[in-house]
Amino acid sequence: MGKSLFLMAALSCGMALAPAEVPADLLIRNGEIIDGSGKKVFRADLAIRDGVIVGLGNLSSLKAKEIIDAAGLVVAPGFIDAHTHADGIERNPLAENFIRMGVTSVVAGNCGGSTLEVAQEFQRIRATGIAVNFATLVGHNSVRQAVMGSERRAPTVEELSRMKDLVARAMKGGAIGFSTGLQYVPGAYAETGEIVELARVAAAQGGLYATHLRNEGTEIDKAVAEAIRVGESARCPVQISHLKIDSPSQWGASQRILALMAEARRRGLVIYADQYAYEAASAGLSIRFPSWVLEGGREQIARRLNDPATWQAVKREMLGMLEERGFHDLSWAVISSYRADPSLEGLSVKDVALKQKRDASVDAQLELAREILLRGGAGMVYHLMSADDIIRILRDPHVSVGSDSGVLTFGEGMPHPRGYGNNPRILGLYVREKRVISLEEAVRKMTSLPAEQFRFNKRGLIRKGYAADLVLFRKETVGDRATYGNPHQYPDGIPIVIVNGMPVLRDGKLTGARPGQILASPAGR
Repeated sequence: MGKSLFLMAALSCGMALAPAEVPADLLIRNGEIIDGSGKKVFRADLAIRDGVIVGLGNLSSLKAKEIIDAAGLVVAPGFIDAHTHADGIERNPLAENFIRMGVTSVVAGNCGGSTLEVAQEFQRIRATGIAVNFATLVGHNSVRQAVMGSERRAPTVEELSRMKDLVARAMKGGAIGFSTGLQYVPGAYAETGEIVELARVAAAQGGLYATHLRNEGTEIDKAVAEAIRVGESARCPVQISHLKIDSPSQWGASQRILALMAEARRRGLVIYADQYAYEAASAGLSIRFPSWVLEGGREQIARRLNDPATWQAVKREMLGMLEERGFHDLSWAVISSYRADPSLEGLSVKDVALKQKRDASVDAQLELAREILLRGGAGMVYHLMSADDIIRILRDPHVSVGSDSGVLTFGEGMPHPRGYGNNPRILGLYVREKRVISLEEAVRKMTSLPAEQFRFNKRGLIRKGYAADLVLFRKETVGDRATYGNPHQYPDGIPIVIVNGMPVLRDGKLTGARPGQILASPAGR
C-alpha cells in the first residue's frame, strides 16, 4: 500500500500511525461537529493535511504538527457569504469583518456592480494574497454603463452585442454568473428581454443569474415573476438577492413570493435566495428618487433638480412613492456615510432637517434629500422591514445567508451592522434565543446551501477530501454586538477560523495569514 493510501485508510479508521510519521498538519480534537449537511451534531476529531480534511472520527492516537483542543466548541464548515460587495478586496486583504463573523468565502459582484476585467482582478488578488476565498459575478450595471452610459433606452443591436461580449469575457475569466441591480441606474432602464439575452451568455458558461429585484416592496410579486421569467427563458439557475419586503404597505407578502418561487421550482426551475437578518436595508440616497431623474450623469441630474418646475414634479412623485410604501416622511432613512459632511452620519433625514433647517416637515426633508444628492449623495440605512417577514424567509430551506456588506474599515463611517454581525446574529438571536431554526439548519444555510447554489466544489461540508475551511464557535455565547448606533463592534463567541487548513483567527486574534483561494468558474480555472 502506498504511503498516501495508507494515510487515508488509517485516518478513516481513526488509527494511530507509527510515531515517526506526522500524518496531519493540524488536528482538532474534542469538538462538537456540525458538518453542514443539516445532520445532527456529533463528536469527532478532525485531521487536516495540505489544506484538505483527511480524517474524521476517533483520532485520539494520531500525531500532528499542531493540535487544537476544541472542547466546548462547535466545529463547523467555514461560512460562505452568499451576497457581498467585497469587490476590490485586495485593498483590504485581511477582510477582518468577514473573518470575525466566521466567513471563509465571499461572493462579490452583486447587485449589478462588478469589475469587467475578472481575470485581471484575480491576478491582483493572487499577487496580494487574501485571508478568505473569493468568487465574483459579472454585473449588468457595470456592463451597461461601459457600453451605454446611463442612457434610459433600449440598446441597439450593436450595443447588445458588445454587452454580450463583455459578459462572455468575464465568464471566461472566471466569473460564476451574471448579476443585476434593477433598482439602480442604469440597470433600472433595461427591459426584461435585455436581461434574458445577457443571462443566456452566462448560462452558456455554466453560470447562474443573481438579481437584486426591480422592486422589493410595492410590486414585489411582479419583480419575482420577472426573475423567474429570466431564469426560465435563459435556462439558468436563479438567485434572488437579499430577499425581503421593504414596504410596510406590503408586509406579509413574503408568504406569496415564497409560494411563487416554490411553484417555479415545481416547474423545474432551480431558484434560490439569500437573506440578511436585520429589519433595515442599506443603499444610496439616490434610490429614493425617481429613476428618470438620474439619467445622464451628474450634470443632467443637477439641471433637473435645480429647475423649479421639474423639482416640484420630482417632489410630488417622491411623496407618492413614500405614501404607496406606507411612509409619511423620511424619518426611517439614516445617513451612514456622507463625504460632504461626515458629522451627519448616524442621523436620520428628519433629524438633519430639524438640525439644519429648524423644520422637520416632510417638505423640508425632501429639500434636504435634494441638497445631499447635489453634493454627491450619501450612503443610507433604511428601517423598513418586519420581523415576521424575516422569520418566514429564514425558515425557507432554499434561502442561504448573505451579509450584503463590503470589506469594512474599523471605525470608518456608520455602516449597516450586518457587516460585523450577520452570521453570529442568526446563531445567537434566531437560533439560541428565538429558536426560529435549529443550529444545524442555520449552519447548513451558511455552508452547504450556498456551496450548492454557487457550485463550489468540495466546500461547505466537513467531509474527507473537502477543503479545510472551518469555524469554531461557542454556541452558548456566539452573537452579534454591532448596532445601528454603534456598528463597529466585532461579534462574540468565535475564537478560531481556518481557511484552507491555515488559521486566520486564533484565540480571537488575526494571525495575518492569507491562504484564501480564487473560486473561479470552470472556464476560468
